[in-house]
Amino acid sequence: MIQRIQTVFLFLLAIAMICMLFLSLWSKTDATTGETVVLTAWNLKSHFLNEQGEPTGAGNVPQTGTIAIGLLAIAAAVVAVYEIFQYKSRLNQMKLGMLNSLLIGACFVAEFYYARVVGVDLVQGTDNGSFHAGFYMPVLALVLNSLANRYIKRDEALVRSVDRLR
Repeated sequence: MIQRIQTVFLFLLAIAMICMLFLSLWSKTDATTGETVVLTAWNLKSHFLNEQGEPTGAGNVPQTGTIAIGLLAIAAAVVAVYEIFQYKSRLNQMKLGMLNSLLIGACFVAEFYYARVVGVDLVQGTDNGSFHAGFYMPVLALVLNSLANRYIKRDEALVRSVDRLR
């Protein structure tokens, strides 16, 4: 049924993945020039900052498209919403939950790759950059997905136990 707790978890998962599309994931600033590289779900771009921390112009680093992160996040959100409406077939829900785990994991790996491999060498600095709130959304989504799958399995076990009694 649609009013089960796993529906809430799947809905929150979809919201977390959609929020990731609009939040910055990672950034690194060169202290000498003030150039900052920012990773979002759609691109990796740089800009210069003034003393107040506001962007003043485009940076020297060419913009790199990171559309894979955005597409994986959208796919995970769509699968979660579709999974909500598959409440009549809990086995399909479990399969979709496993697929969603793979999509969210791939999204996390992609953003980690762009942050630690591609983006870290674009500007000079002593640190490796800082992760922002958007970076942790796939981790939250994985936790919510595992909770939803747990409750779906619990419902399936309950139905099977009632069928045995008949």
